Formats: sequence, C-alpha cells, structure tokens
Amino acid sequence: MKKINPSLPKGTRDFGPEVMKKRNYVFNIFRKTFSLFGFNSIETPSLENIEILNGKYGDEGDKLIFRILNSGEFLKKVDNINDLSSSELKNYISTKGLRYDLTVPLARFVSSNRENITLPFKRYQIQKVWRADRPQKGRFREFYQCDVDYIGSRSLVCEAEIIKLVYTIFKKLNIDSIKIKLNNRKILTALSEVFNFSEKFNQFCVLVDKIDKIGKDQFQNELKKLDISKEKNEKIVKILFFKGSNEEKVEFLKLNLSNSDIGIEGLNEIEQLLTLSDNFEFDLSLARGLSYYTSTIFEVISTKEDIGSLCGGGRYDDLTEVFGYKDISGIGISFGIERIIEVMIDRKLFPEKIISTNKVLVSYLSEKYIKKSIDIASIIRKENISVDLYSDNGKLKKQLQYANNNNISNVIIVGEDEIKSNLYTLKNMEKGTQEKLSIEEIISKLS
Repeated sequence: MKKINPSLPKGTRDFGPEVMKKRNYVFNIFRKTFSLFGFNSIETPSLENIEILNGKYGDEGDKLIFRILNSGEFLKKVDNINDLSSSELKNYISTKGLRYDLTVPLARFVSSNRENITLPFKRYQIQKVWRADRPQKGRFREFYQCDVDYIGSRSLVCEAEIIKLVYTIFKKLNIDSIKIKLNNRKILTALSEVFNFSEKFNQFCVLVDKIDKIGKDQFQNELKKLDISKEKNEKIVKILFFKGSNEEKVEFLKLNLSNSDIGIEGLNEIEQLLTLSDNFEFDLSLARGLSYYTSTIFEVISTKEDIGSLCGGGRYDDLTEVFGYKDISGIGISFGIERIIEVMIDRKLFPEKIISTNKVLVSYLSEKYIKKSIDIASIIRKENISVDLYSDNGKLKKQLQYANNNNISNVIIVGEDEIKSNLYTLKNMEKGTQEKLSIEEIISKLS
C-alpha cells in the first residue's frame, strides 16, 4: 500500500480539543450578543450556483472564488475540448462554487424566502467561507465569518446599533484599543463624478482600499495608471488624506463636493449618523473593495497589532435586485473571527476556567466494576455534570494519568470497598487530596 503523507491543503488547519474550547468560548459570546441585539440565526449551504457568486465581489474578489468541478459525465456533450476557450471550458466543468462570504448567500436567501420573512429582517450567521487567497498570518483559505445584517430598512438607526454592537462584543472579549473607521461610498462616487472618471470607479475603490498597504506615494502612482491627470491626482489625495475631526471633515467635503448631489447626500447621512452615534472615525480613505456597497461602510482595526481589519461591512441597496427583489436595502457587518481569536491568544485574554474543565472521570479498579461505574456516570450526567468514563481496563495509575492529560480535575474511584460502603473516593487532581463521599455528596460538591 502506498504511503500517504498526512498533510493539509495550504490555508487550512486542524483544531484540537484545547483550541476548540477557546474557539467555542468566542463563538458563544458572539451568539449571545447577537441575540441580545435581536438578531436571529440562519444557515445557508456551503455550495452556491456560480451565477449567484460571480460579479458580486469585484474583479479581484471573483478571482478568489473556489469553483467546484461538476460531478458525473459533465463533458459528455462536449465534442472537442480543444475548440473551447478557457472561460467556456470553465463554465462546462464547473457550475458551482464554495461560499466566498455570507452576504451574497443572504441576499439569495431573502429573495428566495420573501414570503416567509418579516421586514426589517435581522439575521446573524456563523459559518465557514472559502477564498483562494495567498495564506499568511491571520489570513486563511478556509475560515469562519460571523455576520449580522438588517434587511429591508434604510434607517440610520441600523448603523448606530451596529456600532454599539461592535463595541459590546469587543468589550465582552476584553479586547480594548479598537477603532471603528466609517465612510460613505456616495462620497467616493462623488469624487469619481467631480473628477470625471466614473467609468473607472470600481478600480478606484480597489486602489483606495489598498492605501494602508501601499502608502500615499504608491497610491498616486497607481492613480496615474488610470489616466488621472496630475492636477486631479493631487486634489484627490488632498481630499482623501485630509486631517481633522469628523465635523471638520464634513465641512471640508461640503466645499469640495458642492456640485455633486450624491456627494451631498452621503455627507447628510454622515451628519445624521453623528447625531445618533459619534463613536467612530470618519475616514475619507476607507473604500471597502467589494462592489456591492452603496452607502455607509465600516471597518474595525486594532490600534495595537498590525493585523489588518478585525471586522468590516456596510450598506448595500441593490444586492437582492439581481434576484428579482427590488428596492430592498440591507446593511451588515462581518467579524473576522479568526483574526480576533489570534489577537486574544497573543494578548492572553482567554479566561483560565475554559482551559481547565470541571468534568469528572469515573475510574474503576477492576472489570467487574464497569457496570456499576456506568450507572454512577449516568446518575451524575442527569445533573448536567460532564462525566468521562475510562474505557480500557487499565491500572489506576494509568487512569489518573489519563485524567491529567485531559485536564480532568476530579476522579471518582470505584472499587470493592466503595461499592460495599456506598462511599466513593473523590480525588482532586489539582490539589492531590481525596475523600470518601456518597454519590449525592459528590454531585453537590461538583455542582
């Protein structure tokens, strides 16, 4: 038999029990907080038809979609593969893809279930997504996203609530030193109108989205490649890099975008939001590369670690229209839970109690006590106490070592004396102490 190397695909990971305790701790905080804010959970399939995914993430994003080969004899009707272009062949062999994010599947879900949901529809979703990206620290090809979205409301109360939700979650995770950056895509659209490059708007947004990585000088060089004149280039950079308070930025933009109706509309939305929540930084250089955003956009960063965005999102007004459901505005934010977990590990923010479990091991000194041990485990489990039962007929020393290796803090020892007296030895593995107790007393002590 050929030996197979037990390797993982790049950008994917295994998670052992201790790591999963930490991950589930974080997932539970997200779920409980989302529910506190009135969001309900849904799930969508890992696979979507490729036509659902294509064209929703911009040119850069579309390249990162993992396509799935069709099953069966999918090439049976193709006479000559050599006559097909690469794009034609791609469509013949693949009509499905793995989820790239949770927002586009949400739009498809809402459109498919419009008769069964009440607007505004508030949902949260915690599921895996996949991207054919280059793996690096904090960036994987398979990872979880945690999203909340409002569907069917244009109210700026949604933006204010999302800002409050973000700070609530990071406070519960004990992550301080975060900053919410916020902009409005209507302002960026206005820039493309005022400086006459509307046809290159999506390319412009992709460039703006990279400013933090490439810097001001390289950004200007990239603008030149879009055939934007030096004069316009300098004015655009002056606007995007303007420093001041949120209110000062609004006033500055009113002067520069006074001839743009959509620009003034975006600024009015920023001003209205500031009356509801001012706990954000109005960042003119924030673009969010995804092409479906139409208005407010968010990004949350750590001011301690240079790890990129911890979460991001925005408002989208046209995403369900492609599915035949018109005039439905949505807004949401996606938490980068993998990066958040990395930050918590680096800062040692996980509480000790989730590392050392409170479960108990039932240990028996002979095979003839197995039946009694199973009965004891069942009695304790009925009290919602987690119980592990040693499965092999090993010596007591080996069973105690098993408890230590699995961070089990208590061991119940079942032997002849214990069964005769109905008093069982409860050994505390952390302190090294032990005492004889009835099952009722053991349950009371463990509870």
